[in-house]
Amino acid sequence: MDFRSGRRKGEEGIAVVIDFLLTNARLVLGVGGAALLGIATLVVKRLIERAGRASEDEKVEQKMVESWEELASASPTLIGKSLEGVVMKEVAKAAKQQRADLCEKSSLDIQPKSDVKPKKLQLCALTLQERLLQFYYTRAQLSPVEVRRVQSLALDICTEIQGFLHTRHPDMPLGEMSLGGSLLDDLEVVRADHACLLVPLQVEASLWRLIPGEETLLTHPLHWMVRRINLEYFPRGRSYWDRFLVGGYLSSEALVNMLSKTVMETMNWPSISSHLDCLVRPVLGGPELSLEIRPEDPEGGGKGSGTPPLFISMIPVLREEDVVLTGQPQLTTPWVNAWHLSLYPWETRRLAQLDESDSGCRRNVLKTLKAVCKLNPALRPMPSAPLANLILHLSERESDWSDGSLEVRFQQCITELIGYLEQGALHSYFKPVVNLLGSLSEDQVDQMGFMLYCAMSEPEILLI
Repeated sequence: MDFRSGRRKGEEGIAVVIDFLLTNARLVLGVGGAALLGIATLVVKRLIERAGRASEDEKVEQKMVESWEELASASPTLIGKSLEGVVMKEVAKAAKQQRADLCEKSSLDIQPKSDVKPKKLQLCALTLQERLLQFYYTRAQLSPVEVRRVQSLALDICTEIQGFLHTRHPDMPLGEMSLGGSLLDDLEVVRADHACLLVPLQVEASLWRLIPGEETLLTHPLHWMVRRINLEYFPRGRSYWDRFLVGGYLSSEALVNMLSKTVMETMNWPSISSHLDCLVRPVLGGPELSLEIRPEDPEGGGKGSGTPPLFISMIPVLREEDVVLTGQPQLTTPWVNAWHLSLYPWETRRLAQLDESDSGCRRNVLKTLKAVCKLNPALRPMPSAPLANLILHLSERESDWSDGSLEVRFQQCITELIGYLEQGALHSYFKPVVNLLGSLSEDQVDQMGFMLYCAMSEPEILLI
């Protein structure tokens, strides 16, 4: 005999549907989507259990059961389209309910004994604008003390490398090495864990010519070449850099290989570590010239313990007026004699000019977006260049970038980014033929798009 009630049968039907959805969520939504679906499913189960406690809510429960059973019986395509709306709705409900419960609990805790009603609790009713400002100052922005410490350590490493190169290769025409990148431009976020050491090459203008990527056989606007010219008047050997020629062009890969052997594999890093009171060691085995530095633990835990490492990238650069070419084979592979045109100086300069002209918050919006992506596993693959270009494109259409518009511009950036991910392309502000999303895989695009879709209704989930 079957002694189970109709309510019990309904619960078992829901359990079957939930098991089905969780089993197939990985195929439909990926890792990030499956995690969010699990959270939303738990919320729905609790809502159903809560609704079932009161007899007057039996109709609500039955309606929710039918909704889940209808979703389970749908085709896989329909499931893929429906899950997105279900998850977004339930995540939004859960977040709103949590805030409401917190406010209610806090109101009861501070309720005065007198009949005077308490004022609205600010902590429980923060606007998105206030949450963004709080996130910016507590999570995104770095402390000046941390920035100065890392810059000082990176400059010490810079001095050691430059002194070694001058001693080992006194005839190598190099300019003054310096720091560069986001740490120097106050665009680093969350942690000061990366710095760039720029190694400027001094080439003779009468012997070398920088060829734009569009004029080469590569036809790639970011892949420039450096051609050796006037060989009939100045034969090979007149320039120090002739030893790195490949097919009549200066090879960035050959130069990087030389620096790797000279600096990374030859310098006495244990002695330098002892001198600087930190652990310095090269990161070998890859195309990049990179150093890992672990400062000494201030609490006496020893070198390299307890403190996140600092990575310094050593980048050869060629400059001609406002053009900056970098020797980064990982960006120009498989072309051994190609140099990468860096758009970073143009982008940061343009953002600074726009903010100075109208006292805008573009750089603050950029740092907030970078911090959101760096702290969120689903958004972590997003490079910083697309975010900077997103803001530059948006600045062409929007004129109000005052501090009070931070909330509106942040939400607008999320919406715009979703559109670019759906198209699979975000074109460079300065080189429109370059797709800045081309390095992302299809799975990464899907996971980022799903996370941003959820944030459209509840942007606070990005600020956790």
